[in-house]
Amino acid sequence: MPFFPSLPDNAIVPDVQKLSPDPSLYDYWRRFSEILMRGPSPFTEGQRELIAAYTSGVNSCAWCYGGHSAAAAAFGIPEDVFETLMDDLDAAAVEDKMKPVLRFVRKLTESPSRMTQSDADAVFAAGWDETALHQAILVCARFNFMNRFVDGHGLDYTEEAARTNRARIPFLYGPPKVKTEESAAD
Repeated sequence: MPFFPSLPDNAIVPDVQKLSPDPSLYDYWRRFSEILMRGPSPFTEGQRELIAAYTSGVNSCAWCYGGHSAAAAAFGIPEDVFETLMDDLDAAAVEDKMKPVLRFVRKLTESPSRMTQSDADAVFAAGWDETALHQAILVCARFNFMNRFVDGHGLDYTEEAARTNRARIPFLYGPPKVKTEESAAD
């Protein structure tokens, strides 16, 4: 049950956003999120959803972890990744190149003031550039915000909420971009 009496028992994020005295506040957030999660990036949409789900799992935010792990699967991340991801990143069926990124995200989430050059260097050594690390930091920051937004308002991750999240989040920012030979030539 949400902490706010004015919210319905089955409140979802758009319900909470209606509490703002100026609803246009979230227009900027939606646009930022759309570009971050579906715009140009060194990461695929699935990899960005994986970073989002992992950040949310580190924060124990069932709402965002559930929705964004489903979104990652919708974008091609194997579902079995999530069976071990939170317990043992090294054993998880995640491509090796992503593991330093996820380690960086975990540390940034759990102890941001302890980040060091060696944390960034591990990501660079895996073959990612500065743009990629910047994007990973943005996804991590966005989901740290959303985890606190959802948990701070007391949204419950009920079965109904889980169904709603699984249905809406993969396509929240638009459908997956499928590359065809024709669009690849553009």
